[in-house]
Amino acid sequence: MAVVGGSIAGSAFAGAAARLGAERVVVLERSPGRLEDRGVGLCTHNDRFDELVRAGHLAADTRRHRLTVRRWVTRGPAGEGDGPDGRGRLLWDQPFPFHSHHWAVLWQALRERTPARVEYRPGTTVTAVGGDDRAAWTEDADGGRETYDLVIGTDGYRSVVRAAVCPQAAPEYAGYVCWRGSYDTALLDELPGGAAAWPEQECVTACYRGGQVVIYRIPGLEPGRTQVNWVFYAPTPAWLHPDGATSVPAGALTDGRLDELQQLAERHLPPYWAGVVTLTPRERTLLQPVYDLVAPHRTAGRLLIGGDAATVVRPHNTSGAVKALQDAHAFEWAGADPAGSWPALLAAYDRERSAAGRELVDLGRTLGRAQVTEAPDWSGMDAPAMAAWWQHQLTGSGGFGGHALGRTEPSA
Repeated sequence: MAVVGGSIAGSAFAGAAARLGAERVVVLERSPGRLEDRGVGLCTHNDRFDELVRAGHLAADTRRHRLTVRRWVTRGPAGEGDGPDGRGRLLWDQPFPFHSHHWAVLWQALRERTPARVEYRPGTTVTAVGGDDRAAWTEDADGGRETYDLVIGTDGYRSVVRAAVCPQAAPEYAGYVCWRGSYDTALLDELPGGAAAWPEQECVTACYRGGQVVIYRIPGLEPGRTQVNWVFYAPTPAWLHPDGATSVPAGALTDGRLDELQQLAERHLPPYWAGVVTLTPRERTLLQPVYDLVAPHRTAGRLLIGGDAATVVRPHNTSGAVKALQDAHAFEWAGADPAGSWPALLAAYDRERSAAGRELVDLGRTLGRAQVTEAPDWSGMDAPAMAAWWQHQLTGSGGFGGHALGRTEPSA
């Protein structure tokens, strides 16, 4: 089997393929080296993490940071200020049973659990794939072609494999962006109140009309250290034209565009959280337009897609890593029947994960409307109103943080 793309989803699928007994598993990754800078922070629900540990996809000692509460805040009314610590007016303390992760630390943990016989080929750009009901092939940038029993596409939202499986599926722009950043928590000492003003187990969501910023700590690359991680949802900047899937990578934002981010933070966020955002070094600040994508089907012949190649879910769901690992789990589960066949494996995987993917994308759209594009007037919200508003968003869905592992049918 070949796995196109070696990030979190690719590593999980490679491990699953090896455990199924594939004679040869090759991971084709276009980046030439380690993938440490391919992301910042992400979260897994405690229950979903425990399920993935029991299923063998994660180690119980995978480094992570514990979160227990999500504190929703907004700027205080004019004349009343944002409290003595500048952290804003409290809207709601929401129970938040999640672990946070550094993307690279989680990726490394997955790589370490991958059987040694899996062959990784960094610096390999796959330019085309194809096949029929009997075999599949990949072609690289040098024109070389190799044949496999199965080609798995985990090559992200611009997937070459998805283009072969269902060419009609493409990312759809949600109408807003997320600025992102991360840095060592030692920098918080530069703020009034320092790190002590922000409890370590607290995820903060600072809201304004038209957007919000979500801020939490994640493990550092070195054991024992932590980093600040933030995601700032905001209207599309005038200079950005997201007519195709695009982003501005870390370190590439100009002084003028960083100034725009600083002004946005200072205009809309309580002072402490504006300071948390604007402390971020240039080389750790990036911008990503927010997209939706759902493939109508995930298999064609001997081709299969998973992770962001199959569904791109808005980050509001807090389910991105879980989604990728559950895709790999469903593939492994579908292939575990010793009396099974390739058509049965592919059909079972497609049936389960296509349904779950559609529901996650729909929930992401609902959360995006409620929290960004059609957000309420935060000045009139309090804890009871926030709890009712939140529950309304989840009506008919159990997908916040990801579905329970082994789920096969969408909710009513």
